[in-house]
Amino acid sequence: MGITLYTAATPNGWKVSIALEEMGLPYDWKLIDFATNEQKADWYTAINPNGRIPALDDDGFTLFESGAILMYLAEKTGQFLPADVQGRSRVVQWLMFQMSAVGPMMGQANVFLRYFPEKIQPAIDRYQREVTRLFGVMDKQLAAHEYIAGDYSIADMALWPWVSGYDWSGVTIDGFDHLQRWLTLVGDRPAVQAGRDIPIKRDRAAEIEQAKNTGPQMLA
Repeated sequence: MGITLYTAATPNGWKVSIALEEMGLPYDWKLIDFATNEQKADWYTAINPNGRIPALDDDGFTLFESGAILMYLAEKTGQFLPADVQGRSRVVQWLMFQMSAVGPMMGQANVFLRYFPEKIQPAIDRYQREVTRLFGVMDKQLAAHEYIAGDYSIADMALWPWVSGYDWSGVTIDGFDHLQRWLTLVGDRPAVQAGRDIPIKRDRAAEIEQAKNTGPQMLA
């Protein structure tokens, strides 16, 4: 049966596909269609009671919450999460920093800037300021560490998909030289690039293959 990732083209989804690629684990994936509210379907909420992505099925054992999935995969493979108590704690602290701070604040910045029906400037300003503050916290940490918790870890895999989308939140990384270095360093990893392409490019490849038989309109 193996591993199946239920995902979509969002930072939380990319966190797990990046980890699977980094860890060299074979997996299948299924795109969850937000347009049809597939994430609320009974079959899916049996896997993820919260009705969000991502979720993971590992040979019948199901998981939800992206941070918990990252920790499970790291423990399963013995990769990207130190075995010693203090080293593990350092990674988990920065993983929780993403889960509790960077993700929610960037998510709110995205909503109020891009999706909310009316522009509420004080809300936009508030969340953009907080995102910028959090980037400053990361920049200070990265001034003394190559990766966010020292060695490359699941914390970097969790943070990179969010931080790399800074422009979608309407913020800049100008002046955050260490953060910029880290974004390039992590983003240049082949496994990160492969994980970031799930589900976009693999879906596109399937469309192109289908178009060979059904005509060029399928490429639109």
